[in-house]
Amino acid sequence: MNDKFGPNPWHQTNWDFRAAFNFIFGGAGAGLLAAAALAGASGMVLRAAILLGLALIGAGLISVWFEIGRPLRAMNVGFNPFTSWMTRESFAAGLVFVLGLAAAWLASQPLALAAALGALVFAYCQGRILQAAKGIPAWRVPPLIWLIFTTALAEGAGLFVALSVLFAEPARSLLGYFSLALIARVLAWSIYRGSVAKGTVRAALAILERAGKILVQFGTIAPLALLLVCWFAPDFARIAALLAGVAALAAGWQFKFALITRAAYNQGFALPHLPVRGTR
Repeated sequence: MNDKFGPNPWHQTNWDFRAAFNFIFGGAGAGLLAAAALAGASGMVLRAAILLGLALIGAGLISVWFEIGRPLRAMNVGFNPFTSWMTRESFAAGLVFVLGLAAAWLASQPLALAAALGALVFAYCQGRILQAAKGIPAWRVPPLIWLIFTTALAEGAGLFVALSVLFAEPARSLLGYFSLALIARVLAWSIYRGSVAKGTVRAALAILERAGKILVQFGTIAPLALLLVCWFAPDFARIAALLAGVAALAAGWQFKFALITRAAYNQGFALPHLPVRGTR
């Protein structure tokens, strides 16, 4: 028997960096579609945001496909819509691609909004997929759902702000949405951290604390400070907005990579009632 299997928690090896890329790229792509639609983007900005968002979602799904030992088994994901959040995620992705491509082709804001709603469902499904892994204490707590969801919103908003800088100075309404997404993400992190303080192995907690520190300092405080520069120093608004968007995106990706690939310790074996020889 392998020495790593026993009563003490050990690190799972079934989900590696390829699975993490689905949450990293897919979440950012979904958040980008939402940010573009809610910001009322139009023309080339709208097309660029939609196509980039779809490309990110597609890259994430392809990463999962490569992660499967026998890729043809991926077809089985379409047969369990009533029991599997992976199936629901795939259905949401299909809807997003249909609506997103139509919106990009026609530069249609109503279709972009419909695609954004589908993308929000996709991001929610991602959170439910992780939370359904009951054997991993760092994943199974309900607050993780909203941490994954708000992280997608913050990453997508940051990416759209950075993309918008290439075309023009970001609108104040977009910067306001970005700020709210950052605040929502850090609040979700605070609630999540409290929920995993008990029942999670120390090694996993240490990893989460380090990743969370980066998320708070470089992924929240620094971008919010840079957004203040956008408001009060217009001459530096574009470079400040670009740096804020990149920082929020990078910190979110780093956190999700650590959460999925490094903090994924299971709970080990629990034997509350041990058999005793000679007794019933």
